[in-house]
Amino acid sequence: MHLVEPYYRWRNLYVADEDEASPFYEREYSEFEFHNRVYNFYIHPQWDDIGSSTLFLKILFVDYDFNYAVIELMGEWNDAIENDIMTLKRDVIDEMTSFGIDKFLLIGENVLNFHSSDDCYYEEWIDDIDDGWVAMINFHEHVKIEMEQVGIDQYFVFGGEMEMLEWRTYLPNQLFEKVSEIVESRWK
Repeated sequence: MHLVEPYYRWRNLYVADEDEASPFYEREYSEFEFHNRVYNFYIHPQWDDIGSSTLFLKILFVDYDFNYAVIELMGEWNDAIENDIMTLKRDVIDEMTSFGIDKFLLIGENVLNFHSSDDCYYEEWIDDIDDGWVAMINFHEHVKIEMEQVGIDQYFVFGGEMEMLEWRTYLPNQLFEKVSEIVESRWK
């Protein structure tokens, strides 16, 4: 797992630790010291620690003009024990929504498992972004099924065309446009 690093080809366009509005502004990283773990396996040091022992992320891109963020996730999304949704919502999402971000593209191909609790923070997230949305891209089928079984799928747009294995071939604005088209076509 230590070889799985966050997507880095957009770093010439956006770097979260250089963005004064980012929750990770001025965070320093090491390429050589591995200290974060998932399942007792070290993960690449470029993943951002959000205060959960199982879920890590990287803000890949933020556009304050079009009010969207692309966030890549890594690890186990565990609401049952770690209350990861509360940590994610309070420490990352709330800070981003305070700067007008209301559309979130979550890349989930590195989310290994999901364990549910209640849906309070999901409902709050959607309430906070009014006309915005949360799109889930490339989540594993078993993770989506677990989310559907507990009913939190109602808060996200996922499945079907969102399984965009080629998302890395897009520039951020192209990815946003593609996902926006999918979201809008489902809401019509």
